[in-house]
Amino acid sequence: MSSDLIITPKTKVHQLLETYPHLEDVLIGYVPEFKKLKNPVLRKTVAKIATLQQAAAIGNVKVEDLVNKLRGVVGQDLYTGTGETKYNTVQPEWFKENLITTEFDVREMLAQGEHPVNQVIADLNAMETGAVYKLIAPFLPAPLIDKASSLHIPHWIDKQSEEMFHIYFYKP
Repeated sequence: MSSDLIITPKTKVHQLLETYPHLEDVLIGYVPEFKKLKNPVLRKTVAKIATLQQAAAIGNVKVEDLVNKLRGVVGQDLYTGTGETKYNTVQPEWFKENLITTEFDVREMLAQGEHPVNQVIADLNAMETGAVYKLIAPFLPAPLIDKASSLHIPHWIDKQSEEMFHIYFYKP
């Protein structure tokens, strides 16, 4: 891969680290949650599909700040674009515990090096109208949430701890 990769919010974390391996420590220094990138399983799964925009959401930092920090290290001009994805962290009106029809814990699938996105999207597509899907994950699964949002499936993120997220999806 050439080292003329222009860093943008759409740059995949894996692509960034393949092109600029020294940026791993910069990422981890900027957002401590990124230390999970040292985990080879997450490196092979999440980092391959997550963009810097999604990584910024996971780390709760502004995507422009993250991109400019990385660009500064490799000598690229400052990024001035916008376009932050907003994630819903406030319990919505549609959420009712008794509407949860499916619960899926992705930790085992991730531990085996598999991507849960296709499974979850298939589950969401098969759900009945008015049902709620509960996803349990060890980090914010931004690529998966973005995919569900593109299908007009609303979500709610209930962060339990740094290592535990419950994400609820509603089939309207």
